[in-house]
Amino acid sequence: MSMSNLQKTDPAIYDIIKAEEKRQKEGLELIASENYVSQSVLEAMGTVLTNKYSEGYPGRRYYGGNEIIDQVEDVAIDRAKKLFGAEHVNVQPLSGSPANLAVYMALLKPGDKVLGFSLDQGGHLSHGHPLNFSGLLYTIVPYFVDKKTERVDMDEVEKIAMKEKSKMILAGFSAYSRDFDWKRFSEIAKKVGAVSFADIAHVAGLIAGKQLESPVPYFDVVSTTTHKTLRGPRGAMIMCKEEYAKAIDRAVFPGVQGGPHDHINAAKAVAFGEALKPEFQEYAKQVIKNAQALSKSMQDRGYRVVSGGTDNHLFLVDMFGSKGITGKEAEKALEHVGISINKNMVPYDPRKPLDPSGIRLGTPALTTRKMVEMDMEIVADLMDRTLMVKDDEEKLNQMRNEVREFSVKFPLP
Repeated sequence: MSMSNLQKTDPAIYDIIKAEEKRQKEGLELIASENYVSQSVLEAMGTVLTNKYSEGYPGRRYYGGNEIIDQVEDVAIDRAKKLFGAEHVNVQPLSGSPANLAVYMALLKPGDKVLGFSLDQGGHLSHGHPLNFSGLLYTIVPYFVDKKTERVDMDEVEKIAMKEKSKMILAGFSAYSRDFDWKRFSEIAKKVGAVSFADIAHVAGLIAGKQLESPVPYFDVVSTTTHKTLRGPRGAMIMCKEEYAKAIDRAVFPGVQGGPHDHINAAKAVAFGEALKPEFQEYAKQVIKNAQALSKSMQDRGYRVVSGGTDNHLFLVDMFGSKGITGKEAEKALEHVGISINKNMVPYDPRKPLDPSGIRLGTPALTTRKMVEMDMEIVADLMDRTLMVKDDEEKLNQMRNEVREFSVKFPLP
């Protein structure tokens, strides 16, 4: 995008943006929650729509001059409904955690019991961490993965649900490489009289791309971010059955936020339009193929992958158990050479969150850059050789050059 005005008026910020653009071009992005948006999505975000305030909903605004903004939001809603087959959609949430907060506020009272996936097993902060609003305001009952298989045991989930009789059952994850049995979760919720809530922030694009089963037909409420695998702007949305529509809308506005970000809603609409095209299904399919290829390549080099593989776009590697390298050490060394990953706890990790045993790897961004399975072999090799010389700065600098030479072969969108 042209930034000639910014270059003149604020060269300091312009230079920072250009430096980040260079970093992205010359490095490998393996953070599972990150992706590259299209030029069209970028253009939609940088428009005069950011100038408007539009508290309320289409046709029911608290400010005048929203007849065009209403059209933007309506298009985003219509495309989201078509993409996911949802009865009702609210596209106004500004991010994933505020979206989840709105769901809690709409359907629960403070102190109500929620069954959620434990963060240290693969869940998300907003699914019940004690320092997050979810753990502070609600009574969280966690479920875990089986120690042997490192997969969610649905029979165990049902046992816990039957015993605890929680008001809500939350299914979703941020660091779990296996597909969820959405239908079974929904059946368990009905059996105990709980509201069923799915958080598909990580796999929304794979669901929209028809590579993974959708929870929308089964669940009362489904939230998602609009970036990650969905490849849209940073933001979120909530889908629900029609019976929960009024409660959800009131919880979003005026419950947890005021005016929506209309330029971002326009970019969401653009991203949803892109996801409705046949080529997005091919993208989603390749994301999974690449994740599986990268997982196998890491295992071939002696790294232990949690649960033995992946069904989606991400997987965890037990670095400490495999190689005696901590997740923090791995993240630092890989960042030095231009490979971005994040340290991550593995299930039943004996180490602490800030210096855990594992790392999390994901393939959405690399796939957007048109990489395929054979490229994942090269990525695994670059990572492995980097980690072998993690304490040698001279050799790390040599690896940095190799990473750069490989990365620039695959342009950003």
